[in-house]
Amino acid sequence: MTQRTWFITGSTSGFGRLMTEQLLQRGDRVAATARDTSSLGDLATRYGQQLWTTTLDVTDTPAIRTVVGKAFAELGTIDVIVNNAGYGLFGAAEELTDEQIEHQIATNLLGPIQILRAAVPHLRAQGGGRIIQLSTYGGQATNPGASLYHASKWGVEGFMEANAKDLAPFGIGVTIVEPGSAATGFRTGGSRLPQPLAAYDGTPAAMSRGIQNPNLPSVSDPAKVAAAIIATVDQTPAPLRLVTGSDSQRYLREALRERLADIEAQEASAAATDLTAPAATGV
Repeated sequence: MTQRTWFITGSTSGFGRLMTEQLLQRGDRVAATARDTSSLGDLATRYGQQLWTTTLDVTDTPAIRTVVGKAFAELGTIDVIVNNAGYGLFGAAEELTDEQIEHQIATNLLGPIQILRAAVPHLRAQGGGRIIQLSTYGGQATNPGASLYHASKWGVEGFMEANAKDLAPFGIGVTIVEPGSAATGFRTGGSRLPQPLAAYDGTPAAMSRGIQNPNLPSVSDPAKVAAAIIATVDQTPAPLRLVTGSDSQRYLREALRERLADIEAQEASAAATDLTAPAATGV
């Protein structure tokens, strides 16, 4: 098994914590970052220099550049960059405050953009690497009451998919992970709700108000998902997308089929707006 060095954001919870644990167990090195890394103390005691930690808030662009540069300087080669930090903001758009909207976009979209921008010069210089972006089936499909969360995830998927094409000539692969429901604590600790407006009582958007219910069922085993993410690094070329969970696969399939049917039904009307070719003239 090839030993690698990984840089992971949001490494103290969810898939980030699970990946950190599994990677250390198999002998890899992990540069683990989070807003507060104190909960990684048990891993630091157990694995010593295998684990490199530092605080990082992914909404702080100058800090991103400093931390990424420091990690490469101190660890040398970093093989895999994992954008895991993120959370869900749920509620109808007009229920949300400006501050909530800006923080959601700053965390889930601008943070990964700046992590990639900071890491790519180092990855190019070392001759390649991998970038893994944690998304969700909600990066391709939508649910009511989740417009800003979807905006952040659809945005980051577009950014990463384009970069997969831009960075392939440098040996840098990009993989977008689209999990379904898994008991990672995302719903209870990784989701935020606004003050509700009575106007939305009983509407589809109000369904999102129950997202923090700890009794909601999950489909995927989080440890299996983490292992599947790790396994993508052994695949060449890098898979553009990794779908985990039968629910995610079902939601994505249905959403893409509906979108394709809508587009295909407009083939003639789309062509009708083309420039009209000039009539041929005889000699």
